[in-house]
Amino acid sequence: MIRLFPVLLLLGIALLNSPLTRTSLGQGRTLPDGPGKVETQKLCTQCHDLDKAIAPRLDKTGWAGTVEKMVAFGMTATESEVALVVDFLAKHYPADDVPPIRVNQASAIDFESGLGVRRSQAAAIIKYRDANGPFKSIDDLKKVPGIDATKVDAKKSRLIFE
Repeated sequence: MIRLFPVLLLLGIALLNSPLTRTSLGQGRTLPDGPGKVETQKLCTQCHDLDKAIAPRLDKTGWAGTVEKMVAFGMTATESEVALVVDFLAKHYPADDVPPIRVNQASAIDFESGLGVRRSQAAAIIKYRDANGPFKSIDDLKKVPGIDATKVDAKKSRLIFE
């Protein structure tokens, strides 16, 4: 039994670090059933949590661009897997499901997915808000250094300043 313990320990560690286990552990979210679910779990957890992978709400073109970007970053996938994932994400996490952005309470991921800005721009919004206090208007938000004002204007109907 003593010889078996190190093997079981290593097996347990390997299992806890596998993408499929990470997807189900530590996250309250499970993907809806349907074609592409297994592929989405497999591919989208190669580098990050499933919650982060599905946080953006995009149309099919947006999801295709995101998945292609992940392939360019080194995600290994076949063309048929990519197609299944894009279709699955577009069906279950569409752009029209994006909730309004409460600008003074929003997290970086809220800004990334809701405004369509890069991670660095979302972090800049948070940093500016922390340093200067709550935003009162869209004009205040546009004062953030490096922010793309056209993206802010395009999503202004989703922004809530309170």
